[in-house]
Formats: sequence, C-alpha cells, structure tokens
Amino acid sequence: MRCPFCGHLEDKVVDSREAKIGDTIRRRRQCAKCRRRFTTYERIDEIPYMVVKKDGRREKFDRQKVLTGLLKACEKRPVPMGKLEALVNEIEAHVAESPDRERPATELGEMVMNRLKKLDKVAFVRFASVYQDFKDVREFMDELKDLLKTKGK
Repeated sequence: MRCPFCGHLEDKVVDSREAKIGDTIRRRRQCAKCRRRFTTYERIDEIPYMVVKKDGRREKFDRQKVLTGLLKACEKRPVPMGKLEALVNEIEAHVAESPDRERPATELGEMVMNRLKKLDKVAFVRFASVYQDFKDVREFMDELKDLLKTKGK
C-alpha cells in the first residue's frame, strides 16, 4: 500500500476491523518512513454490477455518479444528505438483486425520479429535465402540468 502522504510503499497494519457495512474491512496503517497513519478499506473483488445504457452499451454501476446527479438536482434545496444516501443505497441494492447483475439505465432513472418526486418537486424537475432530455418546451411544460396535478392530490 502506498502512503498517501509520502508515497513510501512499506507500512504496518495498526488495527483491523469490520467496517459499519459488513462486507468491508477497515485497516489503520502506519507508514514505515514518515510514521503518519492512514486508513484503507478492503472489499471482495466481485463481478461488477452493470448498467445497460439506452444505446445498448454496458457501463459499470457507479454509485458516485448517481449521487453526483442527485446532488446537482438537489443543490440549494432542503433535502438531507441522509435521504440522498439512502436513495443511492436503494438503487445499488436494486442493481445487486438482478440475477444477471445488470439493469437498464432507464429503469434506474425512473426509480430515481419517482423517489425524487416524493422528496422534493424542484429537485425532481431538475433531474427530469436532464434525464428525460426534453425535445422542446412543450414536453417540459407537459411534465410540469402533470406534476402540478399530482400536487393537489
């Protein structure tokens, strides 16, 4: 393991324990050269979860990419980070439950939009405007009208 402070390759493990999520080992290490401590996390290397894009390409599922999209949609909105983290966990679990370890991107996008609609309407509109790639203002307005109709219910 390379020291993140000085780049030295030798270290010793000071402490090991199971992380909060049971599939990860947390290790505290100390660099043999600069003596500074750092933390590493180890996880079993498995077959990656895949997302099938609209054009048929397959891409490795990236929870950070989902979280980044949510953070952009929820920027300056009163949505707690814990709710976003729970949503990303739910999406990741959905992908993991697939018998062939892959899900269509459209299915995941719909899940995100449905959850965002319940969390924050403005964040939903922001996310939908990028995700659904509206062709013109009319399509966008139709989505807003539907949203306003459901708000009254």
